[in-house]
Amino acid sequence: RPETDTVRCNAMGVLGDALFSNQRSAEALPVLEAELALNLRYWSRNEENILSSQTNLSTCLGQLGRRDEALVLIRGIHARRVATLGDSHARTIQSASNVIVACTNSSRFAEAKRLLLEQLPIANRVLGEDHEVTLSMQRNVVINLLNDPESTKDDASQAERTARSALTVVRRVFGAKHPQTRVMESWLRHAQNKLETFGDDP
Repeated sequence: RPETDTVRCNAMGVLGDALFSNQRSAEALPVLEAELALNLRYWSRNEENILSSQTNLSTCLGQLGRRDEALVLIRGIHARRVATLGDSHARTIQSASNVIVACTNSSRFAEAKRLLLEQLPIANRVLGEDHEVTLSMQRNVVINLLNDPESTKDDASQAERTARSALTVVRRVFGAKHPQTRVMESWLRHAQNKLETFGDDP
């Protein structure tokens, strides 16, 4: 099929996603790059498809350890979401969450914390505290507070409170045996252990 055939481009996207989903990120990368190149060349007005292709590519890059490249893409996607949809649209909030996760994975704790302060109130207001994206942001509050090398006892205490509060919501929404509940339980234990390391220090 010619390059301009949409079926060919869509098939490349399906192939790339399948390879990535089966932990074959190195093989998926050139396929996802080619799909994005075709979208940009022949269907540049279909911004939604382009942003979707960029999102898939950024996730693949992150899995391959190319986190800085992934973060550049994710920031660009979020900027376009804000420009076209505004900062209170569900897709914009999701893209903001993706930026936060990418910053966290790249140990850019200061930037992640700044974004969380901006975005978590928006997620709570628009999506509600039960929404998976809101809960992901709550989890990332805990992760950033605990993993930042400069974290203090107050940070550990805040992480423990946040994890405890989020765990209550996660249990109610997903149930006691859900994987997300187990993850939040693990972060609560981590926060409690981190708090203990400070002892009676002020």
